[in-house]
Formats: sequence, C-alpha cells, structure tokens
Amino acid sequence: MKIAVIGHVEHVTIGTVPALPAPGDIAHLERPRPFPGGGGGVAFYQLLQAPCETLLYTALGDDDAAKFVEANLVTTGARVFAARRVQAHTRDLVMVTPGGQRTIVVVGEPLHPKRSDPLPWDELATCDAVYFTAQDPAALRAARAAKVLVVTARRRAALVESGVAADVVVGSLGDPREISVITDYPHPPRALVLTDGARGGQVETLAGIAHFAPAVPPSPIVGSYGAGDSFAGALVYFLACGLAPLEAATRAAAYGAAVLRSLIPLDAQLPLTSP
Repeated sequence: MKIAVIGHVEHVTIGTVPALPAPGDIAHLERPRPFPGGGGGVAFYQLLQAPCETLLYTALGDDDAAKFVEANLVTTGARVFAARRVQAHTRDLVMVTPGGQRTIVVVGEPLHPKRSDPLPWDELATCDAVYFTAQDPAALRAARAAKVLVVTARRRAALVESGVAADVVVGSLGDPREISVITDYPHPPRALVLTDGARGGQVETLAGIAHFAPAVPPSPIVGSYGAGDSFAGALVYFLACGLAPLEAATRAAAYGAAVLRSLIPLDAQLPLTSP
C-alpha cells in the first residue's frame, strides 16, 4: 500500500504555561521542545505508524527552522519531496495550559507545494490514498489521480476551485473554519467527516448523518495539540484499506484520543494495523 500526504510541515515549539497571558503580560514557556508538526506533518507521522509506503510532498524555507524540519524528515526513511522557497520557514509557538488546551501562534504563512514545483506529481496516480492539506488547486487535481482522495475541510476553497470531488472531507465541528455541510461543495464528497471532541463526531453523506462514538480519553489529558491531525492520518489509512467512512472514522477516533496523553503528539501516536 502507498499513501501520500501533500501539505505543510512547520517548525513547532511546544511548552506549558500556567495560563494564557492577558494583554500586557509576559508568559514563560516551560518544558519547551521543538518538533516538525503542522497539519501535514502530524498526519504524515501518524501514517508512518502504518504498514505502508508513505510519501510526503511539502515545501521548505531556507533558514535554520527549515534545516531542522528537513533533518527530522530525513530520519524517518520515508520518501520526502520538498520544494524550496527563498524565505523563512513557518514557525509555530504552541502554549498548553493545565488540562491540555492548546493555543497556537503561527509565525509566517505555511509553506505548501505547488503543481508548478518540479516534484514527481505523476506518482500520485499509483497511490492507494492521498491526504491533501495544501492550498494549490492544481496540486489537488493531480492528487485526484489516487484511488482515494481525502481533503481537510480547511481547504474547502481550494477543493471548490479545483473542480474535483474528494472521496472524503475531514474537519472539526469545533473549528469555525472547518464547519460545513455536504451541500456546500459543488462536487459533493462521498462523505464529510467532522469530529466533535468528547462527543465523538459525525459522518454526513447525501443519505443523511450518522454519528460515531468517542474513544475513551486518557487521564489526565496532557495536551490536545495534534489530536485532529492524528485522527485524520488514521482515517486516511483505514479508508485506503477499504473501510466505509463511518467505520474508518470510528476506528480513527482512538488515534486522535491517544495523543492526548502527551505534550508532543509524535510521542504518543499508536501503530496502525490492517483491519
């Protein structure tokens, strides 16, 4: 099996704070740790836990943050195709408060690959699934050549402009940028999967809405960064295995919940096994 991720991988520094700073305050980040994250990065690392070949299409800047991200990606042994940008790589500062809630400050615009970049786009036609978190509609059209195409709901504008139909769109009911209904898409996906935190989530098709139960969360919850992206990575894998969207989402819930036991999601992602 071969699965590709198309999108951004950011230089993330995560740490804890006693509380979010009020206007004029100074916050001291405790236990800071850097790692490659972002929507594409966390989903990519979750897919590395699967018994499949994993490809990454991304973009890198030209500074120390980019070098850090690239060095970590290289150690995975996956096939990484990176376009180069003459600009600073995107950095994220993630502050986690007691109880695990995270607040993210993004420094700079996320760097995404484009169809015009000299990357092996034709290989996407050989993939069992592609997860798209990028912004270029032309790259999305290239991704449609895969057997299964999953697109994050945050890229609805790119999906609409591309003129293609995704098999599944995935997002969160807790994120105003991702809330949608299936009729919002001129070319409706086969399913719209939206998580809903401790309430599980829902899968909408043209036939109606079905709900899936939440996984049992760990106790205590250490951090929530990357839970949705780990869910998305697992969802893509189970869809590539041939599961129906509702069953795939039900199984993926455990993978989103698993990372709640760690400040850094990459430290707690579960292995993906064939259903």
